[in-house]
Amino acid sequence: MEQLICRLSLCILFISTLSACLSPITLNRAVMAYDEAVVNADAKQLLVNIARARHHQPLHFTRVSAIAATFNFSANAGASPALTGAHGGMLVPIFGGGVSENPTFSIEPIAGEEFTQRLLAPFSQHKFTLLLRQHFDVDLMLRMMAQEVTLLNLPAIQLDKKHEDRVRLPQQRYSQKITYYNSPSDREGYEMFRRVALHFSAIQDQKQLYAEPLMFERSWTIPAGAVSAEGFQSLQKEFTVRYNQKGGTYTLSKQVSGPILITNYDPDTLRVKEVEDLYSLANSLIDNDVIFDIRSGYVGGEWTLRGSFRLRSFHAILNFLGHSLGEEPEYHVEKDSRTPPILRDENPINTMEILVSNKPIPNTELSAHLDGQYYAINTKEPDAHWNQNAFQLLYILFRLTVTEAKSLALPITIAK
Repeated sequence: MEQLICRLSLCILFISTLSACLSPITLNRAVMAYDEAVVNADAKQLLVNIARARHHQPLHFTRVSAIAATFNFSANAGASPALTGAHGGMLVPIFGGGVSENPTFSIEPIAGEEFTQRLLAPFSQHKFTLLLRQHFDVDLMLRMMAQEVTLLNLPAIQLDKKHEDRVRLPQQRYSQKITYYNSPSDREGYEMFRRVALHFSAIQDQKQLYAEPLMFERSWTIPAGAVSAEGFQSLQKEFTVRYNQKGGTYTLSKQVSGPILITNYDPDTLRVKEVEDLYSLANSLIDNDVIFDIRSGYVGGEWTLRGSFRLRSFHAILNFLGHSLGEEPEYHVEKDSRTPPILRDENPINTMEILVSNKPIPNTELSAHLDGQYYAINTKEPDAHWNQNAFQLLYILFRLTVTEAKSLALPITIAK
């Protein structure tokens, strides 16, 4: 009898230990499964909305706002007489257990102010620079994110000091300002845009493309009598303070971070006058403009360029990709003769090649279905790497649009 009690005690201990081990295993499996489900849902939404844009249908997104799952672990044990007949009264232990899962998903449509901020607002220059520092191909980024490029041509005749003072706007210092649109329907604009993007890619391939905020110094002069001892100590924390004994004034100076500047040289080598000129040019632009200055004497300097890229909204990106499947197909554009060699001669026709078929597309990692047609990213050579990076960039851009805007739409809760 004592031996039986000992065995039952060991069984109970084993079951409780088994239940404790199953809990983290089940939790890890569930977290990974839900994470994969949410990522796949977002990715398929992107493909479906590109297909909608192709047919000029309204774009629509829903997001998973919450996932709650309850896990119930149960275990039981017992004993049953063994089938030994008349030869003894041996008991056989019986073990049992179970796991039940009750997930609850809350999804809500992206609407109202959130729709405006996430889909309609253009991307800022700072988000563009953030992605550029993640080593994305600048050619890919520009083709997907920029809707136009504006080139400024320097005047043939240099203005003297007298005439420079009469130039009130930075744009007036240039003899010509031309905007080229990143749209295949505008043949001249599209081809120039592609050539400019390829030129930047060639510079990036040689690791000579800089994207840094334009740093400049601002200064203010105030009377010395207007500053108390406490105020002077406070000013020294934020400014460089110089005392002018002759004039009885303090000169306050401070390094200020300006707009993002893309160059083929180190921006720290710029002279003060050059910084002021570029800052005055950038100051007339908006937050979704990215200025650039490609100079001679450096990599890519055979084709000097100065101007700005204007960035799209996420809604405009989806429309661009969708229209490229039908009415505005992209086509090959050769690089400019002044552009340095491009690594692996990488210059795909499509910003992101999407396969369209009336039947399921085999050997694809991700596909979507809309109106009787199937859509999938082309992951076959020779442009497999480019297309995969393009879709990764598109997904990151979608995640970058996440804001703290509170949705007024009612969430939809699904419980199992």
